Amino acid sequence: MSKQIQEQKASNSLDTVKLLLAVAVLVGSLVGYYVYQEAHAVVRVLGVIAGVAISAFILYQTAMGRNWFNYLGHAKREVRQVVWPTRQETVQMTLIVFVVVIIMGIFFWLVDMFFLWAVQILTGQGG
Repeated sequence: MSKQIQEQKASNSLDTVKLLLAVAVLVGSLVGYYVYQEAHAVVRVLGVIAGVAISAFILYQTAMGRNWFNYLGHAKREVRQVVWPTRQETVQMTLIVFVVVIIMGIFFWLVDMFFLWAVQILTGQGG
Protein backbone atom coordinates (compact mmCIF):
# COMPACT_ATOMS: atom_id res chain seq x y z
CA MET A 1 0.00 0.00 0.00
CA SER A 2 2.74 2.47 0.90
CA LYS A 3 4.56 1.61 -2.34
CA GLN A 4 1.49 2.74 -4.34
CA ILE A 5 1.34 5.99 -2.37
CA GLN A 6 5.04 6.62 -2.99
CA GLU A 7 4.64 5.91 -6.71
CA GLN A 8 1.64 8.24 -6.87
CA LYS A 9 3.56 11.03 -5.09
CA ALA A 10 6.50 10.55 -7.44
CA SER A 11 4.14 10.64 -10.41
CA ASN A 12 2.47 13.80 -9.12
CA SER A 13 5.79 15.56 -8.59
CA LEU A 14 6.99 14.45 -12.04
CA ASP A 15 3.73 15.75 -13.56
CA THR A 16 4.29 19.06 -11.78
CA VAL A 17 7.78 19.30 -13.24
CA LYS A 18 6.42 18.50 -16.71
CA LEU A 19 3.70 21.13 -16.37
CA LEU A 20 6.25 23.74 -15.31
CA LEU A 21 8.47 22.75 -18.23
CA ALA A 22 5.54 23.06 -20.65
CA VAL A 23 4.73 26.54 -19.33
CA ALA A 24 8.42 27.51 -19.50
CA VAL A 25 8.66 26.39 -23.14
CA LEU A 26 5.49 28.29 -24.01
CA VAL A 27 6.61 31.47 -22.26
CA GLY A 28 10.09 31.09 -23.75
CA SER A 29 8.70 30.92 -27.27
CA LEU A 30 6.57 34.02 -26.66
CA VAL A 31 9.50 35.92 -25.16
CA GLY A 32 11.67 34.83 -28.10
CA TYR A 33 9.12 36.32 -30.48
CA TYR A 34 9.71 39.76 -28.97
CA VAL A 35 13.42 39.44 -28.22
CA TYR A 36 14.35 38.54 -31.81
CA GLN A 37 12.51 41.39 -33.51
CA GLU A 38 15.26 41.73 -36.11
CA ALA A 39 14.43 38.26 -37.44
CA HIS A 40 11.88 37.85 -40.20
CA ALA A 41 8.27 37.70 -38.97
CA VAL A 42 7.69 34.28 -40.51
CA VAL A 43 10.62 32.82 -38.58
CA ARG A 44 9.36 34.34 -35.34
CA VAL A 45 5.82 33.02 -35.89
CA LEU A 46 7.17 29.57 -36.73
CA GLY A 47 9.17 29.70 -33.50
CA VAL A 48 6.01 30.44 -31.52
CA ILE A 49 4.12 27.65 -33.30
CA ALA A 50 6.96 25.23 -32.57
CA GLY A 51 6.96 26.34 -28.93
CA VAL A 52 3.23 25.77 -28.65
CA ALA A 53 3.55 22.33 -30.26
CA ILE A 54 6.41 21.28 -27.97
CA SER A 55 4.54 22.64 -24.97
CA ALA A 56 1.41 20.69 -25.96
CA PHE A 57 3.49 17.52 -26.39
CA ILE A 58 5.00 17.94 -22.92
CA LEU A 59 1.56 18.70 -21.48
CA TYR A 60 0.18 15.52 -23.06
CA GLN A 61 2.74 13.49 -21.13
CA THR A 62 1.04 14.40 -17.82
CA ALA A 63 -2.13 12.87 -16.41
CA MET A 64 -3.87 16.25 -16.42
CA GLY A 65 -2.82 16.84 -20.03
CA ARG A 66 -4.14 13.46 -21.18
CA ASN A 67 -7.44 14.19 -19.41
CA TRP A 68 -7.60 17.58 -21.09
CA PHE A 69 -6.91 16.19 -24.57
CA ASN A 70 -9.45 13.42 -23.89
CA TYR A 71 -12.01 16.09 -22.99
CA LEU A 72 -11.27 17.93 -26.25
CA GLY A 73 -11.82 14.69 -28.17
CA HIS A 74 -15.20 14.20 -26.51
CA ALA A 75 -16.15 17.83 -27.20
CA LYS A 76 -15.25 17.37 -30.87
CA ARG A 77 -17.45 14.28 -31.04
CA GLU A 78 -20.34 16.21 -29.44
CA VAL A 79 -19.98 19.04 -31.97
CA ARG A 80 -20.34 16.52 -34.79
CA GLN A 81 -23.61 15.30 -33.23
CA VAL A 82 -25.18 18.76 -33.13
CA VAL A 83 -27.98 19.36 -35.63
CA TRP A 84 -27.01 22.70 -37.15
CA PRO A 85 -29.70 25.00 -38.61
CA THR A 86 -30.08 25.32 -42.35
CA ARG A 87 -29.15 28.51 -44.18
CA GLN A 88 -32.82 29.48 -44.49
CA GLU A 89 -33.43 29.00 -40.75
CA THR A 90 -30.33 31.06 -39.95
CA VAL A 91 -31.44 33.92 -42.20
CA GLN A 92 -34.97 33.87 -40.76
CA MET A 93 -33.73 33.92 -37.17
CA THR A 94 -31.30 36.75 -37.97
CA LEU A 95 -34.09 38.81 -39.50
CA ILE A 96 -36.30 38.13 -36.47
CA VAL A 97 -33.51 39.33 -34.17
CA PHE A 98 -33.06 42.52 -36.22
CA VAL A 99 -36.79 43.26 -36.16
CA VAL A 100 -37.04 42.66 -32.41
CA VAL A 101 -34.02 44.88 -31.76
CA ILE A 102 -35.53 47.70 -33.82
CA ILE A 103 -38.91 47.37 -32.11
CA MET A 104 -37.33 47.32 -28.64
CA GLY A 105 -35.12 50.30 -29.57
CA ILE A 106 -38.19 52.31 -30.57
CA PHE A 107 -40.02 51.20 -27.40
CA PHE A 108 -37.15 52.23 -25.11
CA TRP A 109 -36.76 55.53 -26.98
CA LEU A 110 -40.46 56.26 -26.39
CA VAL A 111 -40.17 55.31 -22.69
CA ASP A 112 -37.12 57.56 -22.38
CA MET A 113 -38.96 60.44 -24.04
CA PHE A 114 -41.90 59.92 -21.66
CA PHE A 115 -39.63 60.01 -18.61
CA LEU A 116 -37.85 63.11 -19.96
CA TRP A 117 -41.20 64.83 -20.40
CA ALA A 118 -42.36 63.75 -16.90
CA VAL A 119 -39.14 64.97 -15.24
CA GLN A 120 -39.34 68.30 -17.07
CA ILE A 121 -42.93 68.75 -15.91
CA LEU A 122 -42.14 67.74 -12.30
CA THR A 123 -39.05 69.99 -12.05
CA GLY A 124 -40.70 72.96 -13.75
CA GLN A 125 -38.23 73.01 -16.65
CA GLY A 126 -40.78 71.98 -19.23
CA GLY A 127 -42.88 74.22 -21.41
